[in-house]
Amino acid sequence: MSFTVEERGNPNSLSYRLFFKNADGNYISPFHDIPMCADEAQNIFHMVVEVPRWTNAKMEIATKDLLNPIKQDVKKGKLRYVANVFPHKGYIWNYGAIPQTWEDPAHKDGDTGCCGDNDPIDVCEIGSRVCSRGEVIKVKALGILAMIDEGETDWKVIAINVDDPEAKDLNSISDVERLKPGYLESTVDWFRRYKVPDGKPENQFAFNGDKNTCVSAADSPYCCSSDEAKAAVGQTCPCGKEEAIPSSVDQWFYYERK
Repeated sequence: MSFTVEERGNPNSLSYRLFFKNADGNYISPFHDIPMCADEAQNIFHMVVEVPRWTNAKMEIATKDLLNPIKQDVKKGKLRYVANVFPHKGYIWNYGAIPQTWEDPAHKDGDTGCCGDNDPIDVCEIGSRVCSRGEVIKVKALGILAMIDEGETDWKVIAINVDDPEAKDLNSISDVERLKPGYLESTVDWFRRYKVPDGKPENQFAFNGDKNTCVSAADSPYCCSSDEAKAAVGQTCPCGKEEAIPSSVDQWFYYERK
């Protein structure tokens, strides 16, 4: 199963979108149309890479947009970038989501005591290769982190690309602690403090009706036809010149841990 991406709009601007196509060249939704499991018997999952390691742009699957392209999150009309909280630079893993998953905002989790964040389940891929935005990879889950983000449950799956040279040696969280000492502690530290430069408190940790193109029109009101998908993409701007990233994105923030 293979997928390709099509860029639209200007990178680093409000117009930028990354649309997905299947092997037949038809537009699909990375949220709905890519299977959750790559190999269910072996517990191998698909991961849609939204943010490559070391980058700062907060890119995510647009769950409310037709075809659910990847686009940059916006707050108060401005593109969002994660701050560099020393000693970290940007995202410290390849960051993305497991397709066909959703954290229900109406369901209170028994372990966290909080409801879901209304987004797909997030993945931190800790392999050696820096992935590309929009890449669909197969990952092996190693463990999970239960973050409480502004009162919402926000699970983070720690995983590794099955094609990574180290994948055969990493099969559990204890393997990560043994072979990548300090990485898990840094992961918790990153999630705890990354919003502090924006004036937010540190995050805490617990226990620790979209349309899509791959359903049949005969049995679902949410079918998006091929023509409708092409029209939706055609309404966006062609891929253009990359806009400049604000210089403030490279600033590093230093503050004392509590």
